[in-house]
Parts: sequence; C-alpha cells; structure tokens
Amino acid sequence: MKKTYYKMIIAVDFDGTIVEHKYPKIGKPKRFAFKTLRELQRRGHKLILWTFRTGKLLDEAVEFCRKNGVEFWAVNANYPGEEFDPQTSSRKILADVYIDDRNLGGFPGWGVVWQMLIGD
Repeated sequence: MKKTYYKMIIAVDFDGTIVEHKYPKIGKPKRFAFKTLRELQRRGHKLILWTFRTGKLLDEAVEFCRKNGVEFWAVNANYPGEEFDPQTSSRKILADVYIDDRNLGGFPGWGVVWQMLIGD
C-alpha cells in the first residue's frame, strides 16, 4: 500500500536531536539526521529549527545545518520573517510535527522518524 503524503510543517530541535547534546558546543551529527531532514525537504515539507539557542550559538547551529545540506524554512519562528512580540505572539511554534529529544519516551532515533514520516 502506497502512503499518501501531505505537506507538513515540522519543528526540529537541534541539541540532542540533530546533533549529540554538547551544548554550548555543537556535537556530532546524529546518525541519519541530515539524510532524513534533506529527504523531508525534498518531499516539500517545511522545516523549522526550534531550539533554545540564540545569538551567536544559534547562528553557528544554522550554519552547521546549512553546511550539511539543510536550510530551514524558519528559525525559532512560525514563518520566515516573523518577529517575536510577547504581547501578540506565543513562544510555542505552530507545527504539525515536533521532533525533539525531550519527547515523552525520549528521542526514538532518526531511523524511527524516517519510518514514521517517510516510510519507504
């Protein structure tokens, strides 16, 4: 049976999810992380980098991902160019799926993420 896909907005954490948790340093990439993220993008899904990092540390994470072939649709924002205003916006990112090492049960690994979201 062939899966039917729709385009999703997927929020992805950085430390402990895309890379090993070495904050404030950047850890080694998790196995299959960039391959899975690139394939999700190739299939038209929008990726949001959703991380605690700010300033220089955030810039380093974004650049690290770019060098590994992943450029995010938005970074710590609901859409490109959104400016956070605590009076009118929520800190919660609006997404269809959240990929984070702090999920209930922990991060299942990128192989499981691949099977759940791509499945072929």
